[in-house]
Amino acid sequence: MLVRRLASAMLVALTVLFTVLLSSNASAQNDETPKTEIFVGYQWLNPGGSVPAVSGTFSNPISLRLQSMPIGAGASYTYNFAPHLGIEGDFGANYSDQAHEQTVSVGPRLEFRGDGVSVFVHTLLSWNRLDPPQLSARNGIGSVLGGGMDINFNRRFSYRLFEADYVWGHQNFNGIVTSDAPGLERVSLEGVRLRTGLVFNFGYPATTSPSATLTVQPTDVMVGEPVTATASGNNFDPKHTLKYDWSSTCGKISGNGTSASIDTNGAPAGTCTVTVHISDPKRKKNGDATATATFNVKEPPKNPPTFSCTANPTSLQAGGTVNVSCACTSPDNVPVTVSGWTATGGNITGNGNNATLDTTNAPAGTITVNATCSDQRGLSTPASTQVTIEAPPPPPPAPPAQASKLSQCDFPNPVKPWRVDNTCKAILDDVAQRLQHDPDSKLVIVGNSEPGEKRRNLAAERAVNSKAYLSGGEAKQGIDPSRIETRTGSGGTKTAEYWIVPAGATFSGEGTTTVDESKVKAVPDHPHMAAKKKAAAQ
Repeated sequence: MLVRRLASAMLVALTVLFTVLLSSNASAQNDETPKTEIFVGYQWLNPGGSVPAVSGTFSNPISLRLQSMPIGAGASYTYNFAPHLGIEGDFGANYSDQAHEQTVSVGPRLEFRGDGVSVFVHTLLSWNRLDPPQLSARNGIGSVLGGGMDINFNRRFSYRLFEADYVWGHQNFNGIVTSDAPGLERVSLEGVRLRTGLVFNFGYPATTSPSATLTVQPTDVMVGEPVTATASGNNFDPKHTLKYDWSSTCGKISGNGTSASIDTNGAPAGTCTVTVHISDPKRKKNGDATATATFNVKEPPKNPPTFSCTANPTSLQAGGTVNVSCACTSPDNVPVTVSGWTATGGNITGNGNNATLDTTNAPAGTITVNATCSDQRGLSTPASTQVTIEAPPPPPPAPPAQASKLSQCDFPNPVKPWRVDNTCKAILDDVAQRLQHDPDSKLVIVGNSEPGEKRRNLAAERAVNSKAYLSGGEAKQGIDPSRIETRTGSGGTKTAEYWIVPAGATFSGEGTTTVDESKVKAVPDHPHMAAKKKAAAQ
């Protein structure tokens, strides 16, 4: 029971020690892990159990408590396939006057390596051989659970300050012990072993010093243009946070980790050097590197400004306004101003990059607007744009002339319904006067008749008689007959309508028919007197 308690206390102490070292010494961690480790040293063992002892006959066994075995040796071989994890093979042997015990074990091992101290824990599956007094040797299964601490002299040698393990073994003495004492047939050994000795380390990775590389983009800049520097560290521990210190021989540098920006405003022309110092705060030795790179600063060129102007609108009638806008930039990023606004017509008012052109009273044609863009170095560029003043539009054309009804005559005489009476003659005198004042117009006479009137061609006679009065009646109006057109209508009245047709106009004549004047002749007021005059003339 005492051994078991001691083993438990040792395991707890190792666990606490491992945890404390793992947390407190994290800043001193060294991940340079050897490929193989070989331990050889002294081993003390307390088997921690009892075995049957034969006294007299086999049927009367007694229990023999195994004592500590101070004479012993131990060795182990570990192959590390990861920075903290390896597979371990272990051999241990102890001797005393009472008994001998040997173990051959194998299993995983977890190790943390610091700059000066390494701690480890392991759990191993064992072959356990026990050779007690007066009995034949027995082979059984077992396990080893524990850990230890190494003091690192250098990369090759370490001193194992201590190793404390709980050693369990199971032995079967069936056949030696009878059923009268069954507790001694199968024995469990719960012991403790302590070790100290030397550790030899082999297969360290080749030591490479940290290095740094630095690039700048672009390598050629004008004064005022930015430069970006990018650094990278080589052979540093990827798990550690690195510190970057930046400097530059010209310009203003501001670094942010692996990159920095250089402001070259005000920098002199020439070659500038950028330097970065990379360091690992967790490495006391061989934990920093420096790199440099250069870039060239050139004098800025003296290019004149780029200047252009546009007008909106580009064409308008006099009296409107035009907005003129200009774009002025310096290829060298020098401040610029726009001035010197002039115009060949109208009134121009400029304000910075914009101007307003007032075209009131401007004649038709092209107006040119001019301005000048200058930078603070005195370089300038002129620009112009043009505006077209349109001629005023012609007046709208007069509406097309149309025929219009001027007047009409009634034919109320039941005896001579074709007769142009005095009332109608007065109306025709007014029509003649209108035709005389407008010599380019024509007259259309439309004769009508009532449905009940029996005389044939009565409507045509009324039109023809009206024409005869205008061209050769007693009033002697003398209107050219070619200017008068006679037609018959469907008005259904005893009338003759008089339509004035201005020059260029036409009479639609809807519902009317042209009179064939070769067949319908004017009818005189007294037909018999007209016949006598005709005979006398002959």
